Amino acid sequence: MEALDIARWQFGITTVYHFMLVPLTLGLGMAIVVMQTIWVRTGDEKFLRMVKFWGKLYLINFILGVATGLVQEFQFGMAWSEYSRFVGDVFGAPLALEGLLAFFAESTFLGIWIFGWGRLRKGLHLAALWCAVIGSWFSAYFIIVANSWMQHPVGVELGPDGRPVMTDIWAVLTNNTALAAFTHTIFGALIVAGMFLIGISWYHLWQRRRDGIDTVAAVPVGERRTGLIGRLTDAPTRVVVGEAPGVAGRDRTDHGVWLWSLRFGAIVAIVAFGGTALTGDWQGKLMYEQQPMKMASAEAACHTGSSFSVLSIGDPGSTDCSDVITLIEIPGVLGFLGTGEWGADMPGISDLEPQYVDQYGETIPDEAIYGSFAGSEVQYVPPMWVTYWGFRLMIGLGGITAFGALVALWLTRRGTVPRSPWIMRLAILGILAPFAGNIAGWIFTEIGRQPFVVAPNPDPSGIDGVFMFTAAAVSPGVTVGELLFSVITLSAVYAALMVVELFLLVKYVRGGVASAMPELAPAHGDGDGDDHDASDDGPDGPERRDDVLAFAY
Repeated sequence: MEALDIARWQFGITTVYHFMLVPLTLGLGMAIVVMQTIWVRTGDEKFLRMVKFWGKLYLINFILGVATGLVQEFQFGMAWSEYSRFVGDVFGAPLALEGLLAFFAESTFLGIWIFGWGRLRKGLHLAALWCAVIGSWFSAYFIIVANSWMQHPVGVELGPDGRPVMTDIWAVLTNNTALAAFTHTIFGALIVAGMFLIGISWYHLWQRRRDGIDTVAAVPVGERRTGLIGRLTDAPTRVVVGEAPGVAGRDRTDHGVWLWSLRFGAIVAIVAFGGTALTGDWQGKLMYEQQPMKMASAEAACHTGSSFSVLSIGDPGSTDCSDVITLIEIPGVLGFLGTGEWGADMPGISDLEPQYVDQYGETIPDEAIYGSFAGSEVQYVPPMWVTYWGFRLMIGLGGITAFGALVALWLTRRGTVPRSPWIMRLAILGILAPFAGNIAGWIFTEIGRQPFVVAPNPDPSGIDGVFMFTAAAVSPGVTVGELLFSVITLSAVYAALMVVELFLLVKYVRGGVASAMPELAPAHGDGDGDDHDASDDGPDGPERRDDVLAFAY
């Protein structure tokens, strides 16, 4: 195995794991902002409980996200030094803005929010959370700006040493590829947050039904509403909300916490899916302009035409069109997806490949930076089975998520969830669908760019020659043994962090609101709360001083 292959595996493993945490942070943070805003405006206790519970899970995910994200930038110097030299002048600005501005603000205001409970006025405390979440979105934007420049280099000119030098930071920051990718990523993150809310809330509502706290009773016919044609429109049954005496947090307000969270999550997921569809269409049209080979490979479009492949099969490891067999296709759709015009012809692989060979060469240049790869043949067609199925998994899982959210709204119209444990398990399993969809999308984006680590800009008005083969990007002084050691070590560390993350999330999810609000439990002593000292109360209500850090950790 070559050093390049191991370096790519290392970056892929660590980046994919890190990105599992990122969308949850981006999406759940905004959901919590909405919850706390409603609590500040209404004073409704269920929203305070929601903020505390979901905030606990948000912080766990945020902390693990920071830990896993630190390695990403170190890898540029560890295994990709030649790549770092090539993109350094361009990446310096957005990465500096991300670290010194966005992440600094995000972390600072998040710290104020964590330790400001009971110490700051409600409005100031809420403002700190708004700033932290907005900071996280800006942080994501600057990272995507850097990645999008790799997909579509703009705002630079080639220096005398053959390296791009940034001449227009505004062009880099407003790259249309970055704008499309950022909005698409944000909507994808909101889908993740929506399904996270649905799955966990469903579990707790199901628990309340299983334990007999909430029951379902028939609605008297006289109390049911009728529609325009005189038919009864109300569900024939409705929830009867109960309490569990002596169990912390298992009261009527607890029911409202989970029902509101579930239905809010469902609405967020449905709206966000619509957003991903629109921004995904925008991205697809840009890719046909900027990276036509990537999109042709994603559609298994071997020949120029307008037919969209619904199902194609072939050798998974092949990049040869002769191995592709299209079983189901729809005429005209591909042209609409690529240009907005039904039936427009889109370039196929067999026509694009000779163009790439003519423009960028049939073999890797015979230069020292390419090492053993110098003179080897360039394969301009990325692995079609990865791009083809990655593209479809991304779209398909998004659609499944939106459908699941619609089903959740329908099944909870009575005010609770069905008692079926199988539906409950399916709801929890549904949490994974948008995570998998996001990962499939990023794998498609990165694998589809090959053999370039910085893809060329095909725009005739763009800067010619700004591209880099992946074979030239790996650190020349790093050995196979060193890379194997680092990839095994990092994989083990990340596996341990995954265990920690899942353990903490499961622990606090099962504990419910009481796990994030110890003040809901009976006070120390005989359990009747008589020993509570009102002097310890903050502006947000009763709080025990010995539990002041419990929310943060």
